[in-house]
Amino acid sequence: MTLVYEGMLQHARELLAVRGPLDAELIVSRILGAWWGRRVVEGDVEEVVGDGLVRYAAGAGTPAALALLTGIGYLGTPRQAAEAERAALDLMARGVARPAWADRLGTVMPEECFVSGDVYGDHESIVCTFSYGGPRRHALVVLVDRTKAEPVGAGGRTPRGTVPAYGMVRDAWVSSRVERLLAQCRAESRDRPLMRFEPLDPADTRAMLHRALEHTNATVNPPVGEDFASYHAFLRARVRALPPGGRAPQPVPHGGDRRATLAARFLASDEAEGLSDLSAAGRCVDRIIDYGCAQDFGRPLRVSPLKAEMFLLDWLPRKVLLSPAEQEAVPHVLASWVRWAARQTGLPDEGVRATLDAVWDATVRFAAAYRDPAAAGLDRALVDRLLPDGDLEALPRRAFALPFLSGRHRLSGRHGVVDLGALDPSAPADRRILLEFEHPGADQEHLDAHERLAARLWDGDPPELWETAQALLDVGFERHDVLHRLIGAFERAGDDPDALRDALGALRHEPPPG
Repeated sequence: MTLVYEGMLQHARELLAVRGPLDAELIVSRILGAWWGRRVVEGDVEEVVGDGLVRYAAGAGTPAALALLTGIGYLGTPRQAAEAERAALDLMARGVARPAWADRLGTVMPEECFVSGDVYGDHESIVCTFSYGGPRRHALVVLVDRTKAEPVGAGGRTPRGTVPAYGMVRDAWVSSRVERLLAQCRAESRDRPLMRFEPLDPADTRAMLHRALEHTNATVNPPVGEDFASYHAFLRARVRALPPGGRAPQPVPHGGDRRATLAARFLASDEAEGLSDLSAAGRCVDRIIDYGCAQDFGRPLRVSPLKAEMFLLDWLPRKVLLSPAEQEAVPHVLASWVRWAARQTGLPDEGVRATLDAVWDATVRFAAAYRDPAAAGLDRALVDRLLPDGDLEALPRRAFALPFLSGRHRLSGRHGVVDLGALDPSAPADRRILLEFEHPGADQEHLDAHERLAARLWDGDPPELWETAQALLDVGFERHDVLHRLIGAFERAGDDPDALRDALGALRHEPPPG
């Protein structure tokens, strides 16, 4: 790492030539972004690389090192900032010259916040303006992808008591031409009926961006812009500079009764009158509502071209086991839902037409995108046993966890002859019998470990578990070896979910067998 740190210190020499704090912050943010989003076997990359850079700069003791430490003291993680401040004070006490912009570094003041985006609500550009107490202003623009909000409800992964992120930060940039930027946003909103530009409460903006940025940070390989890493530390610091005490967006709760009422109102509407198979239509509209509630931040009535495409070409093919009648009906039900939901929300006619065009364009591709397991030669009864919840995405991982599901076999001990095809793999007691068949003669402790792993794979908890299994299979490990490596990760991590993610990450870096 010494050569890496030396290169960063050479980059930090630019800090000695800049005069203003904004340029200095952007340079330091670019340096800190060099490792953002990367994974290292040794542990958390911020601790392994970031903390190491602070120590290296402290040891270098040069003016460039002091300038870098000063910037990290404001832009780094809390741990890095504390260490950098201590190291900077030590260097100043030894007579190292402090950069001229250092006194103004922490004086940034938030001013106004706005949201710019289309009426569909797929993406939003959050514009926040700041100054250092003088007339010169700068704007931070943050692109939030609301189609990638955290799941709401049972499918969510947010900690208990935490509001799901209403979207994912995908990009950020800075502009010093604030008035020109705001004028362009206002003109676009005025001249284009599908665009909007509105003020936001700065405290609420802080709460919202904090959760959206956390969502980005927690996502493996998030779909961010090419230069996002360079702005990440700057963005994090500017979010902290906004006033606290705001409220993050809350998903509107939709319980079973409310969802059923929505479905009933739609099926009784003029828009649904032309649907021929009302039974299939009812099941399809339930899927549409479920998708909007769980995957679109509690917004089942929101319709857009992009949402229609994601529903038909991504979510349904991955997640939902549809009957042939439902496969035939779902595009027509979705088109009727678009018309009805748009009437409820007041979406302009131009937006309705664009969304319907997207539905019919996607319909042509839906037949190719949706892969019915039965069409691939899989026994439908077997698929139904593995997918009692209809979660099509779970099929490969559940088949990996419990591959022996058919045939009559004699088991030693209390079971005698067992028909594996009559067992329910979702039931813990039957799952145990299936595992006993696969591991004849295994002791109870060994079976318990396999049972715990099978339950986690069945539920997909955590998602990194199946991702790691696939990575190990891809490099040549046999299934049995993969299972035991995963069991070992659980044993090392204990009950600590963060330790488990680290252990699984380390497994994904293991060299191929042989």
